[in-house]
Amino acid sequence: MRGILSWGGYLPHRRLDRQTIRSVAGAGGGRGTRSVASYDEDAITLGVAAARTALRAAPAEPRALWFATTEPPYLDRTNATTLHAALRLGRDVPAYDAVGSVRSALGALRAACDAASPALVVAGDLRGGLPGGADEAAGGDGAAAVLIGSGADGPVVAEILARASVTEEFVDRWRVPGEPASRLWEERFGETRYTALGTETLKLALGEAGLEAPAVDTLIVAGLHGRAAKAVAARSGVPAERVADRLDATVGNVGAAQPALLLAAALEEDRTEGRIIVLLSLADGADALVLRTTSALAAHPVERPVTEQIASAAPVSYGTYLAWRGLLPVEPPRRPEPARPSASAAARNGDWKFGLVGSQGEDGMVRMPPSPLDGTAAPMAGTAGTIVTFTVDRLAYSPSPPVVFAVVDFDGGGRLPIELTDVDEGDVAIGTRVEPTFRRLFTSDGIHNYFWKARPLAEPEREPAREPEKEA
Repeated sequence: MRGILSWGGYLPHRRLDRQTIRSVAGAGGGRGTRSVASYDEDAITLGVAAARTALRAAPAEPRALWFATTEPPYLDRTNATTLHAALRLGRDVPAYDAVGSVRSALGALRAACDAASPALVVAGDLRGGLPGGADEAAGGDGAAAVLIGSGADGPVVAEILARASVTEEFVDRWRVPGEPASRLWEERFGETRYTALGTETLKLALGEAGLEAPAVDTLIVAGLHGRAAKAVAARSGVPAERVADRLDATVGNVGAAQPALLLAAALEEDRTEGRIIVLLSLADGADALVLRTTSALAAHPVERPVTEQIASAAPVSYGTYLAWRGLLPVEPPRRPEPARPSASAAARNGDWKFGLVGSQGEDGMVRMPPSPLDGTAAPMAGTAGTIVTFTVDRLAYSPSPPVVFAVVDFDGGGRLPIELTDVDEGDVAIGTRVEPTFRRLFTSDGIHNYFWKARPLAEPEREPAREPEKEA
């Protein structure tokens, strides 16, 4: 049996009310909200958050890592290596990118399905468009991660019954490198092509699984072409009440991350055994995956379900959204820009910079940053803490001032001055519980400086789990 061992979904903390767009841009908008990545989030940090959730409940360590996005922070160099470092995977675990197209996420998923050992597929995306455009309102930001393995690796929560893919060359949506927004061909043309491809692929996948459409308990239709997705669902033969919500009204379309995110939501929504779930993705062709849930799904721990993340979101203004996206030039901080991060220094301190690994001495004290005199590594990324004091700095360099710094005492030992994120300055208080989150501090000379910040801890709080590790 080969299938899903674990999963994780991540949505940024902020939501943009689409009704606020038209009053500023003069066009666009609509009903509902869309998820918005903060100024210190990108496809990599979104992916790290989703992957950490998947790995905390995983029964096995991944032996390969795939990262998919249409918005890679880097070209030429591999983006997945940053995730690899933040997740503290072994040196012998390869990390690969599958970037540039929405379909790349399904390609990575197929590669994981064919692998002989557990493989982690991470997809993170930021979708937008020009101010007032349809893509701006319909898009969303988010990430999801899926760990694929076999029964020998641990309990499989959803086994793979069948797969099918159909590829066809046609021009529906495209974006030239360097352009800020996609271009679209006439919408009815794309609808016609994708409807035919989707229904064909679904029929092939169900035929391989030996199933008929009425046997499908949940049909997920992902893809950037909303009209085509609705048309495929209507012609699928699956009852309308069994077609999964695409989260258009609350999250928006998260591009390459949408298939895995909707799959995560479906696994969390109903955890009964024997459900038939079909994931169908429309992108430059069509890909289908037929899954059947097992008895292990009910026992699998679910941390921060997608529905809870939707419910706990906070608003963001349209002006702030535009500034974070670089679409609205604003007065820069009146401070010197940060110097380019040192590649050699980052290489020497990789466990601390990317993994938030402190040290623990014979006296039992945890030190952050780590001390070369201590003999035991103390990983802190999964440890919560408490704010003991804080300050609001309106002079420090920041793309989104003011900067809120706090001194945090971590559970089990360790104190660190750290920047806060996903919080309004008026909501910070001594005693607030926080947890580490991997973010981008700044970018200088094209190098993204990643490190850890702290954000308010979501409820319910998980128990701290940290054991001394290998000798430093």
